[in-house]
Amino acid sequence: MGELRHEALPDLQQGEARVRTLVSGLSRGTETLVFAGAVPASQRALMRCPHQEGEFPGPVKYGYCSVGRVDAGPAGWIDRRVFCLYPHQDRYVVSVDSLVPIPDGVPSERAVLAANLETAINGLWDASPRIGDRVAVVGAGVVGSLCAALLARIPGVSVELIDVDPRRTTLATALGCRFSLPSQATPEADLVVHASGHSSGLATALRIAGFEATVLELSWYGERGVSVPLGEAFHSRRLTLRSSQVGAVAPAQRARWSYRRRLTLALELLADPVFEACLGGRSHFSDLPETLARLTRLPDGELCHRVIYDQGV
Repeated sequence: MGELRHEALPDLQQGEARVRTLVSGLSRGTETLVFAGAVPASQRALMRCPHQEGEFPGPVKYGYCSVGRVDAGPAGWIDRRVFCLYPHQDRYVVSVDSLVPIPDGVPSERAVLAANLETAINGLWDASPRIGDRVAVVGAGVVGSLCAALLARIPGVSVELIDVDPRRTTLATALGCRFSLPSQATPEADLVVHASGHSSGLATALRIAGFEATVLELSWYGERGVSVPLGEAFHSRRLTLRSSQVGAVAPAQRARWSYRRRLTLALELLADPVFEACLGGRSHFSDLPETLARLTRLPDGELCHRVIYDQGV
């Protein structure tokens, strides 16, 4: 269960800013696992978010998709819209080093996708798609959809978005992709990105990967065990199953890219209105405990759910 709590904000120190939240985003896969207390003990240190309070399994203040406006702090920051990896909270005080300005051309509600888009960027750095590849994305949740949107904008790349929910056809079209149910997925993909969060989706990804193709695993399963079909043609087709996680910059970019540079890139890319298709429903901050309970119990295909605060967007 969840609850809203009051807390007193600290006085501003040098180099800090006070932010009024406009909108925050629910990263449904991770946050519903946190809400359900399903973070494995072995992963609790790694799963901490930058400004988390409390310890897993709970009570814990969690979240990392906050968009707000600075109302106090250094002169150059006043009234700027900013993104911060901060939990759901209507006002907070942080170092300005934790804030990334939002470009003028990016609407506040779309900007909440920045953290998930960072995950997609990092995943594609790990996957190394090539011009002309036939790519399959299994799982049309937020991260899978963001990956599909990026892949569809690489010259010559054709993208098939695969999901068990036929309602995702409209989403695939909006992103510039084909849509298929798992039973209809095209075989012999040059690259497969798996982001469904289910072992059946991973089985589909392995089944449709071509000879010596890579299957990139972007799902996070929490405490759930995963059955992976590594018999059949896995070895004869010499498949590579590769993990990716946003907590470390991909090796190919690590020498030159900081976390801040990667997040700045994500925010700049969100100027493209195609990403509007990856946004889901909206609810008020006061309803957040009930919203999280509902999305944990009955997600019903929800994409990035937006939490709206009294200050508006």
